[in-house]
Amino acid sequence: MPLTFCGLDDFEEGLLPLLRHFLTSLKAPERQSWQYAYKIAAERWGEVLGLRVAQALFKLIDRAVKARGEPLEFLDPLAPDERGFVTRDEFSILRMLHHMRRDETPMAREAVALVTGDTMDPEVIRAGLSFAHRFPVGLPQRAAAPSPLRLVE
Repeated sequence: MPLTFCGLDDFEEGLLPLLRHFLTSLKAPERQSWQYAYKIAAERWGEVLGLRVAQALFKLIDRAVKARGEPLEFLDPLAPDERGFVTRDEFSILRMLHHMRRDETPMAREAVALVTGDTMDPEVIRAGLSFAHRFPVGLPQRAAAPSPLRLVE
């Protein structure tokens, strides 16, 4: 599905490459793709906010994979031609966060069911709600430019 059809905000779309790198790390730990996720997050939102976003997202992804009991389908994070598309599983996770961040409970429940394979795992719900609480709608879209260093005498 094209990413533009998903109805996500810029922040949520920015989570997609992190999501893919974390899923790659869980599938092939030797690739250490998680490092790219943290780097992308720090570049996108600044170190303080970005690293918190990445850590909270990883907790959610890890719990979702465990709850599902089978691998989630995802696209290659390093393939430029796939950046504008999402799989059903990627969309389900992003949609779940989208609705949780807006406190849209019925829609969030449906998305949780898709993410967990209908198990409604409390750990996934807790991780998703924690993410939504820490990074609500209206969060700054980009990191503020660092102030220039000056010599103080």
